[in-house]
Amino acid sequence: MKQQQLWQILLVTGSVWLSIAIGATAQPVPSWEVQSKSVSRILRDSPPTQNLPRLSELERPITSAQTLVQSPAPVPAPETASAIMQVTAVKANPTDKGVEVILQTTLGEQLPVVNRSAGNSYIADIPNAQLRLPSGEAFVFRSRKPITGITEITVTNADANTIRVTVTGEAGVPTVELFDSPEEGLIFGVVSAVASTPLQQQPPTQLIPEPVEPGSETKSDKPALEGEEESEIVVTGEQEEGYRVPNSSTGTRTDTPLRDIPQSIQVVPQEVLRDQQVTRLEDALRNVPGVNQNFNFGPLTTYTIRGFEATATNLLRDGLLDPLAGESTELSSIDRVEVLKGPASVLFGLGNPGGSINLVSKRPLSEPFYAIDATVGTYSYYRGAIDLSAPLDDSKTALYRLNTAYRNSGSFVDFYNGEHFNVSPVVSVAIGERTNLTLEGEYIYTRDSYASGVPVIGSVLSNPNGEVSRDRNFGEPSDVIEQKTTRLGYQLEHKFSDNWLLRNAFRFTYRDYTDLLTLPGSLDADNRTFNRVDREYDLENTNYALSANVVGKFSTGSIQHQLLFGVDFNSLENLSPIYAEREANPIDIFDPVYDRAKIPGAAVIFESSERALTNSWGIYLQDQVTLTDGLKLLLGMRFDTFDRKYEEFITNTESSGSDSAFSPRFGIVYQPIPAISLYASYTSSFTPPGGTFFFGVDSTLESERGNQYEVGVKADLNERLSATLALFDLTRTNVSTEDPNRPGFQIQVGEQNSQGIELNLAGKILSGWNIYAGYAFIDARITEDNTFTPGNRLPNTADHSFNLWTSYEIQQGNLQGLGAGFGLFFVGDRAGDLDNSYEVPGYVRTDAAIFYNQDRFRVALNFKNLFNINYFESALNSNRVYYGQPFTLQGTVSWQF
Repeated sequence: MKQQQLWQILLVTGSVWLSIAIGATAQPVPSWEVQSKSVSRILRDSPPTQNLPRLSELERPITSAQTLVQSPAPVPAPETASAIMQVTAVKANPTDKGVEVILQTTLGEQLPVVNRSAGNSYIADIPNAQLRLPSGEAFVFRSRKPITGITEITVTNADANTIRVTVTGEAGVPTVELFDSPEEGLIFGVVSAVASTPLQQQPPTQLIPEPVEPGSETKSDKPALEGEEESEIVVTGEQEEGYRVPNSSTGTRTDTPLRDIPQSIQVVPQEVLRDQQVTRLEDALRNVPGVNQNFNFGPLTTYTIRGFEATATNLLRDGLLDPLAGESTELSSIDRVEVLKGPASVLFGLGNPGGSINLVSKRPLSEPFYAIDATVGTYSYYRGAIDLSAPLDDSKTALYRLNTAYRNSGSFVDFYNGEHFNVSPVVSVAIGERTNLTLEGEYIYTRDSYASGVPVIGSVLSNPNGEVSRDRNFGEPSDVIEQKTTRLGYQLEHKFSDNWLLRNAFRFTYRDYTDLLTLPGSLDADNRTFNRVDREYDLENTNYALSANVVGKFSTGSIQHQLLFGVDFNSLENLSPIYAEREANPIDIFDPVYDRAKIPGAAVIFESSERALTNSWGIYLQDQVTLTDGLKLLLGMRFDTFDRKYEEFITNTESSGSDSAFSPRFGIVYQPIPAISLYASYTSSFTPPGGTFFFGVDSTLESERGNQYEVGVKADLNERLSATLALFDLTRTNVSTEDPNRPGFQIQVGEQNSQGIELNLAGKILSGWNIYAGYAFIDARITEDNTFTPGNRLPNTADHSFNLWTSYEIQQGNLQGLGAGFGLFFVGDRAGDLDNSYEVPGYVRTDAAIFYNQDRFRVALNFKNLFNINYFESALNSNRVYYGQPFTLQGTVSWQF
């Protein structure tokens, strides 16, 4: 799709949609605006006699809405004023907007309510009332995670004369609407966190409560009557997020339904990571179409997204730039992985145009949660992990979470093994009702050996001497990579009101890296002698990331706005006290002999000692505009500026440079029906030459730019299954190429283009049957260059790729909890280098799993590369390509307590 054609599409569709929008602005305020407010706001803005529709039956009137929420509430005298009104049953029914909790009594219209909020909880007290079973016994009702965004709903006897209803949200005080019915009683309508994405209407189905023995769960703070025990009813029909994640903050920096974001975003949720037994980032990204491995260097793996390398500036941790997020990342402390496709400079500043990878951390829970995992696998794989979370006080204003993991593993590659340890504590404290502070830290230690890769001749291409075994390593058994990483930071959130929010986040990251390696160079003409060098390298990385923004919701007439204004600062220093290469003895790739690499007294053939510092500042403004229920705009603009300084200590030279740029963004979403979103967008990127990890880059070079046009469709096939189809045209300009008139210098006349189609599907097909699948076609090529031929394909980018993971768990009967998973991962042929001198062949890898869940216990067997195919994961150059792992078996036992 050419740029001119995309502009024509945008102009035509934009004209039509804006014409509709202009007509819509003269209409009265839509009904959804009233329904989205909290009940206190509804009554304050509405006439006292206004009728509010019930969630499941919009036509049902309310008989006494005003009396329900006045604080303090007037208590009308019932006919039996001296008696305590009894609620004999509590029901929870799903609705099209969330769930309704019904307190069954014939005196529903005579139950006054005094409501308030505390922390993330909505609390309603009902005086002169008691929970009493028909037998006269007191009881407690509890529903955990009934809908998305709601942690728990409890109905308890606060004291001998008061019923207390508590609804706790995950991210803030939930929206609760009150209704009463003479036939059923008092109704609390709890709105889902994704209520702006209406669910398809389902017939009301009562969630069946399960009686629990007294004392098996935590009781309410105050007993119903002194000396009396309570029975507890726990609702078992909890709703889990599953394979479909409806909301994300990566695309807008606000919690927004994915279907309202005019850009493709894939989320790999915790359930997929668990079912596939994923512990490393490269295995998580195998599930994202359009993402391919670019290079695997021991603890470091890099990727291409839509044809372009995802560098350090494309890595995020909880929405903050984290250039070290891909270094030895174990996912024990990560809840999910989100990938935003295409340029994202308007949100996150400097970055390559392919896309951004955001690692979303696990957060403290308001209810106790304790879990232990133990995994054993082939190639001497041993791993243990602990996940602990609970309140630190009775009021649940302070919460903690602690994740730690240890791994010791070998590999199919000769003497390539690794050891990893990480610990990640998080503490969240509610400072008053409107302010929350989260303190977080992480320490990671890794010790790895090194996988050299194998030459192209003898693996991808034929070698007259034979084929190189995939388990060969042409480093040395004594090679070692050691690094220690420390992260410290905080996130502060303060609500000025229901509509205005301030957020501030800071993170400090430090990594100490050292390696002693024997690196392969070139293959001699005999096609068996591999030349090598001996390397010594020390590196220290120091990163500071600071972000502050304000989010506000307001209206201009009938048009709704969600405004985001913020500033960012990022500083990254890369200090390399020593980098030295010495000549080493070569090795025979068909008959290797080790421990002979070092040459006594070998001269240094290359040496450097250097420091690079990049400081960047950004200021951005974004407006999410709702013109009508079905027409939405996303407008954004960012200004970035950066300065860089490079010092070479051996030659005592230095250089510096700076640049700045504006990065615009425009998107439009049209929803002809609530379940379908048609969208179009334009986004841009801004990247310093050489990225952020720059050493010795010409400071006179201009920054690279990226521009993307994207159109697509997002569809909720039902309330549990979603799909996204995206078409994109992405161009990268100011690419550095060799200067033909000055050898050793570069000029910026290069241009590269990527066009393609991506499709992904995620969610639940039937009860117990989940699917996560995707397909991508990407045509990524050089369009202008002085060194390489225009039309050449960009390396490590498959024309076609496909991923499928599906699992099924038996839901009832004697085999309830038994399940299986099946996966297919296809990656097509890829160019090995920019010169297209060789092609990395495609492959189809098959994975499978068998698991059994029983209450808090889970056991699983995962089979990776089930048919043990030979395939290549990535290529660095003509001397180093990397085999994928052969058949691997891992068994995991998990226990929650």
